[in-house]
Amino acid sequence: MKKILLFALVAVLAAACLIGCAPQAEAPSESASASDAGSASAPADESAAAASDDSLQKIKDKGEFIMGMDVSFPPMGFKDESGNITGFDVEMAQAVADHMGVKVVFQPIDWSSNIMELSSGTVDLLWNGFTITDERKEKLLMSDPYMENTQVVVVTADSPITKLSDLAGKKLAVQDGSSAQIAISENKELSDSIGEQVDFKDNVTALMDVKTGTVDALAVDSVVANYYLAKTPGEYVILEETLAPEEYGIGFRKGEESFMNAVMDALKQMKEDGTAAEISQKWFGKDVTTF
Repeated sequence: MKKILLFALVAVLAAACLIGCAPQAEAPSESASASDAGSASAPADESAAAASDDSLQKIKDKGEFIMGMDVSFPPMGFKDESGNITGFDVEMAQAVADHMGVKVVFQPIDWSSNIMELSSGTVDLLWNGFTITDERKEKLLMSDPYMENTQVVVVTADSPITKLSDLAGKKLAVQDGSSAQIAISENKELSDSIGEQVDFKDNVTALMDVKTGTVDALAVDSVVANYYLAKTPGEYVILEETLAPEEYGIGFRKGEESFMNAVMDALKQMKEDGTAAEISQKWFGKDVTTF
């Protein structure tokens, strides 16, 4: 009897040992679960975002896109002597619309409120010498660059100002909301030295004030400066020292990749068929496009 009980006890202990020592499947860690969930949801989120992007279809449905612009920014966009809106960006946008099979509406806006106008839906894109900056990339969807530019300083031909350091204590004009403002703010030595930064609504008025001596100089895009210098020979000069190189792009609302891609595809077609070079030759005497 004792042997039977002893064998039974040994059997129970052996079974318990087998159960306790058997390898168990490990529960996934929280970090692993989160990682797996993240990797699984990321493509799903991207797919969902792409599926919900009906921006191009909306443009096609209404048959037009509205271009927010500054009409005092020659040669990119401005009003001619007859009051008609014209310029390099204007003709480029018109050609893009033709390639897309829609119309373009040119909407003058207060350039200092350009991002607000786009976000509110007043316009569909911003295209008028619109500089690509990190700050704008955070708020908008920016296209690839299509043209290079530089921020420069313009003074009268007889001005004693010949270099940036001569602006110390002087009045420096700039268009409100322009990339020239950014260039000045990022040049601490310059911004600390100038006597006063005077913000203007447009460059045309600012340049007139440079001529009358109300302000001493104007910080502005080189394409604008060169245009005015060609129109008024002998009146102004551009300082050799520049403020900052930059690139022009087109601004879209976040999430509207399909619309942006259609515009860029049209620009690439214009590059291939010679339309872009033809428009550029008209306004600059050469092909300045970089896309």
